[in-house]
Amino acid sequence: MAAQDGERQTIEMTDSLVFDPDSITIAPGDTIDWVNVGGIGHSVTAYEDEIPEDAEYFASGDFDAEGPARNGYAVGNTAAGDIPGGESFRHTFDVAGSYEYFCIPHEGVGMVASIEVTPGGAQEGSDGPAIPTIPDAAWTLVVLTTVALLTVTGLAYIFLKYGGDYGLEEEG
Repeated sequence: MAAQDGERQTIEMTDSLVFDPDSITIAPGDTIDWVNVGGIGHSVTAYEDEIPEDAEYFASGDFDAEGPARNGYAVGNTAAGDIPGGESFRHTFDVAGSYEYFCIPHEGVGMVASIEVTPGGAQEGSDGPAIPTIPDAAWTLVVLTTVALLTVTGLAYIFLKYGGDYGLEEEG
């Protein structure tokens, strides 16, 4: 698919079995070039149920659906979806929404990624990388662990200071 006056972004596929970056925000009309910077073959395959309903399906090997892409993938065969080292795959995103995709041979080890297509792209409300948030359950665990540590430390102090031998002598 040809670029439609949008920007070009590059995502690297590495021998560490990751897409780098694994999450990106772009604007409608932007094009992504996936470049294999390693020696291990990879694929770029959209999860059919994880792209906007009216978006064009994308997969290396020009498959038009996830099932045929999974079934047709063959290592070393670019027509069957393999992107060998030094090669690339390109797709232009025209429809706003969230897109999830994966590498067929390395999906099981977590080679998955996402694209967010929003009007304005990465500039919209972004002054830099997103700051990760800590879930409420993690904060609760931190608070409870701190309380437990302080309780044990306090009890240890009391037992060491006031417990034990009180200097009583045996009567005989």
